[in-house]
Amino acid sequence: MSSELFTPYKMRGLEMSNRIVVAPMCQYSALDGTVGDWHIMHLGQFAVAGSGLLFVEATGTEPEGRITPGCVGLYSDENEAALARVLKFCNSYGNVPVGIQLAHAGRKASVDVPWRGGAPLTVDNGAWQTVGPSAEPYADGWHTPDAMTDEKLARVKESFVQAAKRSVRLGFRTIELHCAHGYLLHQFLSPISNRRNDTYGGSLEGRMRYPLEIFDAVRAVMPDDMPLGVRISATDWVDEGWDIDGSIAFAKVLEVRGCDYIDVSSGGNSPHQKIPVGPGYQTGFAADIKRETSLSMMAVGKITDPLQAEHIIRTGQADMVSLARGMLYDPRWVWHAAEKLRAKAAFAPQYLRCHPELAGEPVPGNPPPPEKVAAATGET
Repeated sequence: MSSELFTPYKMRGLEMSNRIVVAPMCQYSALDGTVGDWHIMHLGQFAVAGSGLLFVEATGTEPEGRITPGCVGLYSDENEAALARVLKFCNSYGNVPVGIQLAHAGRKASVDVPWRGGAPLTVDNGAWQTVGPSAEPYADGWHTPDAMTDEKLARVKESFVQAAKRSVRLGFRTIELHCAHGYLLHQFLSPISNRRNDTYGGSLEGRMRYPLEIFDAVRAVMPDDMPLGVRISATDWVDEGWDIDGSIAFAKVLEVRGCDYIDVSSGGNSPHQKIPVGPGYQTGFAADIKRETSLSMMAVGKITDPLQAEHIIRTGQADMVSLARGMLYDPRWVWHAAEKLRAKAAFAPQYLRCHPELAGEPVPGNPPPPEKVAAATGET
């Protein structure tokens, strides 16, 4: 029986060799938003490892939109030039298309990196003023954000537009808007963080308004053949919070506006969340949205085993699976999954000699014949 996980998938002009996605993974290792050698190493290892799509981590559209001082940004020429270097490296040596996730942390910005505790920064160590839909801090002891005025709403929207233009210019293959995990656009969606009484708050329609305005503005500056997706938190896991019904309604409106896929995660908007974490604990949400729309679905969350990933695709819960921690633990996850499912995955030519079907080859003066390579990897 052939593997569904290793079948090709296409969205607009993006052609994926399989349904496996390397998720955006914050590295907290940039300087003033500018990527460096760590990011070449981090992304480069996945670029040669045969997945269907690889994402750059959550990328702030303005300095105040970064989660930590170490987060990546795309708001300056220096940021853009550094990302161009990383992307050139991945495209020169890799076999995987690369996308970018554009984000703004809102009220969850201005915190320290995780390995130093992740607590809100103080003035002495570089804190900045955060913003949000309302002056509601994430939790006790966190910064109180400025409720966004019309001027700030316009400024942040324009920052997304400019970052999208830079992304297109750089040659990224897809853009994903981060509307999840308690960051700014999720904050507008959720009634526990959006307490506004103007046209950007109150009803579901009002709370969706600003994220949809940003979606429309970004879609307008992208080529028609470039897919645009949205990562959402399907539920806040908090009573009276954002929930799957709101997520389905949001997805239906996004579909009409030209969205191509939904990356379905959950949580992150309240310290009171109670999440029943376990293998595939979020895939049911992806399946719920998929049943109600024709959008492509990307499932994430505790997907670690190839048979588990195969089951998600084969049973129609989602069209793609996205792995983060599993990839960090095993950067060759795709190769090992292909071996387990008796499928084919792309290999960098420099690494062909480790392919199970080409073990020991090539040897000096006796390279494997092209037809043997094609049979082993599916590459022609």
